[in-house]
Amino acid sequence: MPKLADFKTTEKSWWCPGCGDFGVLAALQKALVDLGVEPHNVAIVAGIGCSGKIGNYINCYNFHVTHGRTLPTAMGLKLVNRDLTVIAAGGDGDGYAIGGNHFLHAIRRNVDITYIVMDNQIYGLTKGQVSPTSAIGFKTRSTPDGNIERPVRPLQLAIAAGATFVAAGFSSDVKQLSRLIAEGIQHKGFALINVYSPCVTFNRVNTYDWYKEVLLNLDEDEAYDPTDRGKAIQMLIDTDERVRGLVYKAPDQPSFQDLFPGYREEPIVHQDWTLPEEDFAQLLEQYR
Repeated sequence: MPKLADFKTTEKSWWCPGCGDFGVLAALQKALVDLGVEPHNVAIVAGIGCSGKIGNYINCYNFHVTHGRTLPTAMGLKLVNRDLTVIAAGGDGDGYAIGGNHFLHAIRRNVDITYIVMDNQIYGLTKGQVSPTSAIGFKTRSTPDGNIERPVRPLQLAIAAGATFVAAGFSSDVKQLSRLIAEGIQHKGFALINVYSPCVTFNRVNTYDWYKEVLLNLDEDEAYDPTDRGKAIQMLIDTDERVRGLVYKAPDQPSFQDLFPGYREEPIVHQDWTLPEEDFAQLLEQYR
């Protein structure tokens, strides 16, 4: 069985002291240990932004991609090696702005990957500009008179697009977040875990204290049914998505791999793709 130390690296973090991403890192490492997944069976695909460094701090396969291209790369990895536990990780800018198109198509394909979005409602790496999830009126260096754009509602968007597992976490509650991540990994299909992860340097509005005051913990609501799609969307509308916990889980549905014609049980990476010399020569003859 793996230990927590097995998933740690010696690389020094450059996250700001107090950054919410530390909590996400701890929760992800704990979830992998609790599930008994070995480091060599895990691949993390991380995007651009402060959150994109998370793969450097977890001892497993790490693929750092260009801005917004986290999900297509993660889907490709999973299709090539279905035995891998594939985690995609990024921020609200990486995932819901430049990566928004990939977000929708990953959902509708229902590829068996887990997507962790560290949502701090600001662009931290580029020094504090408005992001897709910033509230109207939010003042930043790029919007000194206040943001005039309506924010993206990722949880509602995901459910409306057909996501089969949607959860919201808070980086300050590592225990709950770790459980949600573990459930997302075990879910057969696309799993979104949007994590409220405060930026302590550039966002002085959506702070730890603010989240603790406004977030509704769905774990404490015994009447809430996360299998009711309509009620889940209505709840998100009523609360302005200020919730944490399991938001929605669909009845079991086939994943993309289950439906893909000719997709073998043996991972592609382990199949013999050697081409006999005579077959290769015959192919070359077609182009002479």
